[in-house]
Amino acid sequence: MHIEPGVVDGAKIALSFATAAGAAGLGLKMALDTVRHDGGIGALVSRSVATTVLVFCFFQVLPHHPVGVSEVHLILGSTLFLMFGAGPAAIGLACGLLLQGLLFAPFDLPQYGMNVTTLIVPLWGLSLLARKIIPAKTPYVEVRYSQVLALSAAYQGGIVAWVAFWAFYGQGFGAANLVSVGSFGMAYMAVLLVEPLVDLAVLAIAKASSGRSPILQNRLHHAAA
Repeated sequence: MHIEPGVVDGAKIALSFATAAGAAGLGLKMALDTVRHDGGIGALVSRSVATTVLVFCFFQVLPHHPVGVSEVHLILGSTLFLMFGAGPAAIGLACGLLLQGLLFAPFDLPQYGMNVTTLIVPLWGLSLLARKIIPAKTPYVEVRYSQVLALSAAYQGGIVAWVAFWAFYGQGFGAANLVSVGSFGMAYMAVLLVEPLVDLAVLAIAKASSGRSPILQNRLHHAAA
């Protein structure tokens, strides 16, 4: 989901500052929800450190390939949400992306506003969907495959939609750009096949674990408050 340098440039890149500010507002709201309802500031900090490390590893260690206008990554956004909550996941995505750019990909920093928008806005949508399709009485360790598939599809679909938006905004609707966007969207189908299985495997491990860690969100093992 890293927008390739040059896809959006010049004065057009100013729009990414506005969308990034909006994404930051959504991230702040999700983080405050964690502080208020799921462990306080200490829980937010510890979970955010964990998600930042994980996201950094996802970007640098897991396979990623340039396809069309962007890169295909196994970001595991729904996994982060289920295990740590929306607020820590948002902070981890933003900070992990920034660290990766600062340390290994400085050429991606001009696109940071676009990339962080592409990651966080779909996460917010995923959190809204989770409230609708997962009953409040259901701990996340009890969710079904159909539910995690829906969450993953919402997140990955949001990423593809934002990448398409930036590509069309920056380069228009020419045939070559349409092909590039289409190839990127098709490549992300592989992520949609893998991510729900990863979610279920991680949730099964969490369910089998006898311990309860404060670094994991309360909803993982308990009904909603």
